Amino acid sequence: MDIIQLKDSIELGTVIVLSLIAILLLMLSGMASGSEVAFFSLTQRDMEELEAKTDASARRVVELMMSPDRLLATILVANNMVNICLVIISTQIVDNIFVFAGVGDFIFKTIVITFLLLLFGEIMPKVLTQGNPVKMSLFFSGPLKILRWMLYPLAFILIRTSSRVSRFASKGAEISIEELADAVDLTDTGSEEEQKMLSGIISFGQTEVVEIMHSRVDITGLEYDAKFGEVRKTIVETGYSRIPVYGEDLDDVRGVLYVKDLLPHISKGDDFEWQALLRKPYFVPEHMMIDDLLKKFQKKKIHIAIVVDEYGATQGLVSLEDILEEVVGEITDESDEDEDRLYEKIGENTYIFDAKIHIGEFIRAIGYDEDSFADVEGHAETLAGLMMELKRDLPRRGDELESHGVKFFIATMDGRRVDKVKVEVNA
Repeated sequence: MDIIQLKDSIELGTVIVLSLIAILLLMLSGMASGSEVAFFSLTQRDMEELEAKTDASARRVVELMMSPDRLLATILVANNMVNICLVIISTQIVDNIFVFAGVGDFIFKTIVITFLLLLFGEIMPKVLTQGNPVKMSLFFSGPLKILRWMLYPLAFILIRTSSRVSRFASKGAEISIEELADAVDLTDTGSEEEQKMLSGIISFGQTEVVEIMHSRVDITGLEYDAKFGEVRKTIVETGYSRIPVYGEDLDDVRGVLYVKDLLPHISKGDDFEWQALLRKPYFVPEHMMIDDLLKKFQKKKIHIAIVVDEYGATQGLVSLEDILEEVVGEITDESDEDEDRLYEKIGENTYIFDAKIHIGEFIRAIGYDEDSFADVEGHAETLAGLMMELKRDLPRRGDELESHGVKFFIATMDGRRVDKVKVEVNA
């Protein structure tokens, strides 16, 4: 007996109707598969171009992509419903034409129907659509908007169920910043610069403004009543493109002078009222996280901020460059000089540090853990402050201090302020 035979009596009308339905369902399956690829292959640039258009199709695409979860759920629900119906109809067609013996029924239906469904309902639509996602998304936008309305209850249930499963699954996959940092330390990137950049990215969201700012004593400012000649001289001597302007002292910052705003007036005399060019200063708290500050800079389109404490007193200044250096490392240009560096390695385990360096940066430079000096640093924020905490008195030139396997030598003083510190790290 043959495994497969034609039936003696075939209901031709029934087969034709079922075949037409199957072809329609196969087209719908292909549309669902193709639309998934079309919509979720749109780039940010594609979306910007669609947003700029005024035709109805473009507006529908933008509207659908505003809720990507709901769109994907609609496509998946529709695709699966169509595929189920297609399998049932295809089975009816085969049963109306052929008679099977043994396992031939199962093998034929499984192989043939699955092959046709995958080829014409999944693979070909996705391949064809991927080449022109914008055009195809515009084409599919109308039917999908109707389907999104029709299948909303099922799509809603799918979204809520998947979100609950996702939250449950993510609980066991959480990783702490410390674990991530340890993973980076164990990773061999083959480049010290890449290793530092990865470490910078990890600590980016955990770094406060106070840790990267230029302290108050290092701010170059202009007096509000200064003559224009003094302003020009300060600009030439410092090379800064943005300079804070203050009234009585740095706690009274009245604005920020952008050097580029002065260019049309550079030849004017001392009586020129340059104060009219000041831009409004932007103040930030010292404990703001630098990732939040970066977002503020981007939103306000500014590059500099004045750092203040809880009483409103100026503590320092922070720039966009300072934030970026936390990730990419030191950024230098033709106006930067070597002596501006905050430390220099003069031996295998010996350094010369500028005392104004922040404690966090100092610790990273010598290769210690972030909390190594937490028990002795007190309220100190710079290496000079750490020297005062260790001595419990005003440091003097020639003082030798030791803590946590590190020897400190006060090399130079600038008046009563510690200037340079020689550091020896025990290997």
